[in-house]
Amino acid sequence: MIIEPRMRGFICLTSHTKGCEQSVLNQIDFVKSKGEIDGPKKVLVIGASTGFGLASRITSAFGSNAATIGVFFEKAPQAGKTASPGWYNSAAFQQEAKKAGLYAKSINGDAFSDEIKAKTIALIKEDLGQIDLVIYSLASPVRVHPKTGVTHRSVLKPIGQTYTNKTVDFHTGVVSEISIAPCTDEDIDNTVAVMGGEDWQMWMDELLKAGAIADGAKTVAYSYIGPSLTEAVYRKGTIGKAKDHLEATAFKITESLKSVNGEAYVSVNKALVTQASSAIPVIPLYISLLYKVMKEKGIHEGCIEQIQRLFAERLYTSGEIATDEAGRIRIDDWEMREDVQNAVAELWSKASTETLPELGDLAGYKSDFLNLFGFGFDGIDYLADVNEQTEIEGLQ
Repeated sequence: MIIEPRMRGFICLTSHTKGCEQSVLNQIDFVKSKGEIDGPKKVLVIGASTGFGLASRITSAFGSNAATIGVFFEKAPQAGKTASPGWYNSAAFQQEAKKAGLYAKSINGDAFSDEIKAKTIALIKEDLGQIDLVIYSLASPVRVHPKTGVTHRSVLKPIGQTYTNKTVDFHTGVVSEISIAPCTDEDIDNTVAVMGGEDWQMWMDELLKAGAIADGAKTVAYSYIGPSLTEAVYRKGTIGKAKDHLEATAFKITESLKSVNGEAYVSVNKALVTQASSAIPVIPLYISLLYKVMKEKGIHEGCIEQIQRLFAERLYTSGEIATDEAGRIRIDDWEMREDVQNAVAELWSKASTETLPELGDLAGYKSDFLNLFGFGFDGIDYLADVNEQTEIEGLQ
């Protein structure tokens, strides 16, 4: 079939198998170009098919020659219907790992469930014995709690009062004002249940109990802080409460890993175009201005650049891992530089539908968004007939 992008709001309903493959190849090439990292050798990535999770798997495999197991929840292709982009990403990763002689297997299912945890641990024990790095990178809006059976849904809301600010429809470029009503206590509880640290702790407890964690192992979850511009809807909103919980959980996990000399960290990463961030009001406008500033300063990074730097310059260097006063690794350091944030704040005050094409990098935002679904890559003939029925080798 000929696959074209079909949009509905901040979601693309189609994905391109060849484009997703090209995206993975580009990321692999980047990691290889940076040289070998003296990093992990047996890695579990929970949330391994897109964004920071996929970048973590690629960096582990092609930067450190690591064996990897990836867990994700993706839609398989059907006749005449494309798979979700993470499915095609994972198929391409498996293909390239096999070519490179690297162990790689994947599990497709609900990572919040006891069933998938048990299946993953059984695979680790059978094939790898123990894991020396666990990446936790889930970005689901819904969680069915494995113990209570309750379905929790996260929300993007401020706390205490209505939040009003600018936002942009990145499809049309129209800048408008948006108001978001404050959350309830139940909204906070549900968002923490989905996006907080409970499931990360459950994974680590089960892995430890099964003897699947190697001596000296690390585990890393990903977070975001961001600037004062977005804090009312993000860091001081419902998501921020979930991130606070996630970050506090790192200390609890480190305590439980003392028996194997292990450590848990939260890495605070840069604002990037992801399916999740595209859904957050205000964030697309902020990112389009941030991209403009960081590209002009020569310090822009995508997911793969961020994670390669995290591995090479923070997680796997000699000596103590550098953290901030709250114990977090700050790989958002370039984004949060004073000169960068001052420049973004100045542009923000001037941003409108008329001025954004000049002030911001909306074209870069749109390009990155399309890339998430395999569209917009050089060298791909998007008018060609392609087989949407791509299989994932190594899928358990």
